[in-house]
Amino acid sequence: MKWFSLSWMLLTSLSLISLGTVNASERPNILFIMTDDHAAHALSCYGSKINTTPHLDKIASDGIRFDRAFVCNSICTPSRATLLTGKYSHLNGTPVFNTFNGAQQTVSKLLQAGGYHTMMVGKWHLGSAPTGFDYWNILPGQGRYSDPILYNATGARVYPGHASEVLTDIGIEALKNRPKNKPFFMMLHHKAPHREWQPDAVNAAKFADIKVPEPATLRDDYATRPAALPENAQTVRRDLTRKDLKLTPPENLTQQAKNQWLAVKPETVDIEENGVKKTLSGEELFAWKYQKYMRDYLACVQGVDDQVGRLRAWLEEEGLSKNTVVIYTTDNGFFLGDNGMYDKRFMYEPSLRIPLLVSWPGVIQAGSTTSLFAINADYAPTFLDIAGLPIPKDMQGHSLIPLLKGEAPKDWRSSMYYRYYHDPGHHNTRAHYGVRTQTHKLIHYWKKNAWELFDLSQDPAEQKNIYDAPEAASLVMTLKAELARLRTELKDDDQFAEEIPKDGVDGGVLKWQPGEGPNGPTAKQ
Repeated sequence: MKWFSLSWMLLTSLSLISLGTVNASERPNILFIMTDDHAAHALSCYGSKINTTPHLDKIASDGIRFDRAFVCNSICTPSRATLLTGKYSHLNGTPVFNTFNGAQQTVSKLLQAGGYHTMMVGKWHLGSAPTGFDYWNILPGQGRYSDPILYNATGARVYPGHASEVLTDIGIEALKNRPKNKPFFMMLHHKAPHREWQPDAVNAAKFADIKVPEPATLRDDYATRPAALPENAQTVRRDLTRKDLKLTPPENLTQQAKNQWLAVKPETVDIEENGVKKTLSGEELFAWKYQKYMRDYLACVQGVDDQVGRLRAWLEEEGLSKNTVVIYTTDNGFFLGDNGMYDKRFMYEPSLRIPLLVSWPGVIQAGSTTSLFAINADYAPTFLDIAGLPIPKDMQGHSLIPLLKGEAPKDWRSSMYYRYYHDPGHHNTRAHYGVRTQTHKLIHYWKKNAWELFDLSQDPAEQKNIYDAPEAASLVMTLKAELARLRTELKDDDQFAEEIPKDGVDGGVLKWQPGEGPNGPTAKQ
């Protein structure tokens, strides 16, 4: 044990020296803010034409914006497992909604052992209790927007208010109560803007009457992509429910009947405009559904932006901002009517691409951007590198610090590998894997033995599958070779290709009965 301790101290010291920007006596705090399902094209710093996000934009203007940040598996639980382990789903054992094995190595454990005070607040969604955190207070499962329940190791509590504000309140309180003689690592994970997109009242009113521009591909007919898109069940046209659309059930229904009514995907909707009642159907209903969906979604985003601004203002008031690295991202991308869809899962750009903004005073040149590839497996190595701690060799991501400093390493990745497993899953999204390069994307739906190839430089909206085009034959061979190389490098041996784990149960409040715990009454999901 003495040899291990001395080795750890030596490695830590060497890492601190190599980092150059970190003083061992004053290591940076790390504040990692993650939302759920926040599309990059719903931030104004990424050129959004549908909303403005001034406080999130400020992180970018103070630091750096990553223009090519991607996830390895575009779904909540697997993304969070990759974040914690720095590994792809096939190695961290969480390819779908199965329970995460918290006994394995995680970045929180390594930071905790390296002298950081570690905190986790908000959406966890991994089934098992958090490990490696000195403080944690999390939502059960998806959690709820209004008066959310949160639970910790001793009990559960209902917090009055909207989830975005509540989680920020809890985060600030945890920061106030932290030990002041240690740097901190906080993961603050918002529920918003996840389905069913329930904004706070102030922001709901702001977006109630706006006209959201429709994306060019809202009425996509999937003509060149019959392998996956026509059979998927996440379209704005046919798959939004009455609950999604915030329709009011008839009076005097039992709770069971009310739930059944809300679960229906309506083909007609009765509305009232300017005192006139009308029944919507067909194209008119489709357009109305899109507007309703987007107004609620964008209002949720605006609520998050408000709270990020409040949290950063608190850091400034407390004198913490100059020595705190602030990172903003989301767990996966999201379709905002693109390809006629909502949700995520697919390897198409709206789902694959994520926002990634980082502010680090004195290290990152303000207003920087980079088009070099980043993936969510890079987060754990980056946290460790910021802290001046060794990066385990089995982590598959790479530290982003060179990119934060404006460097362009010659050996940096020029392609990335993606794999999605949940087939047919909740939206009948077919399992697939693929490779994305700077100019092209090749996707293989292995259970259907179908391929898609897109030229992203000529077809950024991925409307034309050119896989079978004779002139693409050579390119197909090149991309298949790159795909095979990445699969070998990343040790993907089809571990979960034929059989995926069963979904876990994510909701610690199920462990307590009403009235237990020191924090007040519990509530079962």
